[in-house]
Amino acid sequence: MSQNSSSDDDFSDRVRSAVFWRSGSQIVSQIVMWGSTLAVIRILNPEDYGLFAMSQAILALLTFLNGYGFASALIQSDSVTPMRIRQAFGMLLLLNGGLALLQLAIAPLAAAYYQQPMVAEIMRVQALLYLATPFIALPDVLLSRALDFRNQAKANFAAAIAGAATALACALAGWGVWTLVAAPIALFYTRAVALTLATKLLVMPSFDFRGSGTMFRYGGAVLLMQLFWIIQNNADVFIAGRWLSAHQLGIYAEALFLTQIFATKFVPPLNDVAFPAYSRLQHDRAAFSWAFAKALRMIMLVTLPLYFGLAVSAEPVVLTLFGPKWGEMVPMVRVMAFAMPFLTLQILFAPATNAIGRPGIGAWVSGAGAIILTSAFLIGVRFGGMGLAWAWLIGFPLYALVACVCSLPAIGVRWRTLGGSIAPGLGAAAAMAALVWGLDRILPPLAPIVRLAVLVGAGGLAYGALLLLFARATLEEIVRLVIKRKAAAG
Repeated sequence: MSQNSSSDDDFSDRVRSAVFWRSGSQIVSQIVMWGSTLAVIRILNPEDYGLFAMSQAILALLTFLNGYGFASALIQSDSVTPMRIRQAFGMLLLLNGGLALLQLAIAPLAAAYYQQPMVAEIMRVQALLYLATPFIALPDVLLSRALDFRNQAKANFAAAIAGAATALACALAGWGVWTLVAAPIALFYTRAVALTLATKLLVMPSFDFRGSGTMFRYGGAVLLMQLFWIIQNNADVFIAGRWLSAHQLGIYAEALFLTQIFATKFVPPLNDVAFPAYSRLQHDRAAFSWAFAKALRMIMLVTLPLYFGLAVSAEPVVLTLFGPKWGEMVPMVRVMAFAMPFLTLQILFAPATNAIGRPGIGAWVSGAGAIILTSAFLIGVRFGGMGLAWAWLIGFPLYALVACVCSLPAIGVRWRTLGGSIAPGLGAAAAMAALVWGLDRILPPLAPIVRLAVLVGAGGLAYGALLLLFARATLEEIVRLVIKRKAAAG
């Protein structure tokens, strides 16, 4: 019994360390990237971001075939042999080499669809990204399997520095939209080199795929899920590229970037830790469902005040971070910020259902989301950027509902437990947002940065006080996770 307890403590320590390194490195890396991004945004024009968004929609649609889903089967497997690693590497090389050639071939078609010749030139250069992917994906999943996020953190930080430096240098040199193309290439290749060195993974690829059926079946389901995810997350830009000007699309794309920062930059790294951790618990369903509910409660407690706070302080946030020429973003940000809690809830399910060997659930849910959101975008785009913003707020609650209905029974979590996990953060965040909104109404005219500082300070104090009053147990749970405080004996 003591041996099992020791093993459980060791696993908990590894998960805690993984969360620290993965989320901590993400925060540091994003601070570096944001500093560069905000400087670059003030130099470039909305048209540059509109053109880049057009190319990104096509790039993302092809990226789902890059083999990451097949490689992730190595995390879920009980054991991994050298031959499986060689097969995974061979598969990654074949897929990404083919994708690079395919993107070169369809670049003129994409430019014709958007009626923007520059899109073809951008896509031809972006094909270089695929060639780095095999040297990122394989080391990345092997480090994740071992819960070794320390080396991942070092590689991610080095890549962030390279990407940020490249972006700033190119923007100052007057490269325009090519700034947005060069920075990801620098980031990808730096990360590929760093991860390969960290794992010392120099293996010969194998193109003999006999005996790898399990990997392909699992990866195929993940691949389907990723396809639907890519469709739903890029359908708006793909559709809007035909309806909106490059300027209008750039405004919308950056409004979406701002509102999605927390959901897409910080929650996925936690999912990176959750997937291998859940996989270790897949045979203990009670511990599994408890771990999911605990993760949901903590993530919502942290993210909900950020979303609600962004909604009620959108104007000073945009004017301070982006500058006056991006002021058209403000009403879009206000609307889309309220859709982000539903996005966060939805993306938390996939690691759990994948970990129990049922990626098909995620595929079905993502398929439903692709239909719901694409339909909403097709209707919303007729009303411009604001129509697309409302499409997010209307479509994502429906999508999250589908995810709950399909996923909760599989992972053993009741609706009551789900509500109890969300309630502490939701109640405190809503009350905090109401207080901040009221304060903003009575403030005298202030410079945007001063106004933002006042609202953020007041919101932080209000949220902390509300948690102490009404959700003290959950707050203490987070403190224990961070500092690993143990109850005194006796």
